[in-house]
Amino acid sequence: MRDRGRGGRERVPVVVQARSGRRGLARVLWIAAETVVTCGVLILLLVVHQLWWTNQQARAEAGAEVRALEREWGISLPEGVGERVTGGGAGSAGTPAAESSAAGGIPSALPGAGSPSPRRTPSPTPSAVPPPPSGQTFAVLRIPRIGLTVPVARGISKSKVLDKGYVGHYPGTAAPGAPGNVALAGHRNTHGEPFRYVNRLRKGDEITLRTREGTYTYRVDRILPVTSPRDTGVIQPVPRSIVKPSYGYSEAGSYLTLTTCTPEFTSRYRLIVWATLRR
Repeated sequence: MRDRGRGGRERVPVVVQARSGRRGLARVLWIAAETVVTCGVLILLLVVHQLWWTNQQARAEAGAEVRALEREWGISLPEGVGERVTGGGAGSAGTPAAESSAAGGIPSALPGAGSPSPRRTPSPTPSAVPPPPSGQTFAVLRIPRIGLTVPVARGISKSKVLDKGYVGHYPGTAAPGAPGNVALAGHRNTHGEPFRYVNRLRKGDEITLRTREGTYTYRVDRILPVTSPRDTGVIQPVPRSIVKPSYGYSEAGSYLTLTTCTPEFTSRYRLIVWATLRR
């Protein structure tokens, strides 16, 4: 029965739900906002890790490796040299995809091996350096134009070489100073990014490769701004693009090839820099 108040008026019960509904909606919006902020912070931390922290770690390790190599070779360095590795590297390595098809090779025998005369000891030459195990550093690359000093390691493995801030030496390509093509790869962004600024190189710029046997100086000669990751012709003994045949060489010589990704922060294409051994 309906309740009658004073004066005989009926009291109609009223159920108020609007306030509780607004509270529920506010709670849902608050949780959603917290989730968005948390995701944003996580993404920001990931970006900082990739773009800053990996560079700091890789450059420190690469700088220490440069100093270790120079000490091993008995070279005295000015204070601070080799402590900082600068440059640029791709979010992925700037390497043609089918590196296993690269021709060339690093001879492992000394000149005169098998000679019948035991009294003659042939002097080592650049082509006589035995190939080190994958991931082992064996040279120091310097490019004054972009302020780069970085160790060179055997192979182009991401975990063993490129992600450590090193420059990788393509298996099967020439040794520093030897006839053929010394082909190198490096990151353009993250993990030390040694090849970040190779796009700033110009014809005539000097590039040096220092090994235990000596220092070999190359001069930038030609640049291929964009090519396919599968353009293995650029690292052949006589380098010539198979995608853009107008770029490259037609005669045997002593070449140096730098490969990295382009444009920055992608691995869609490759940027190629060629240099020739200075006579």
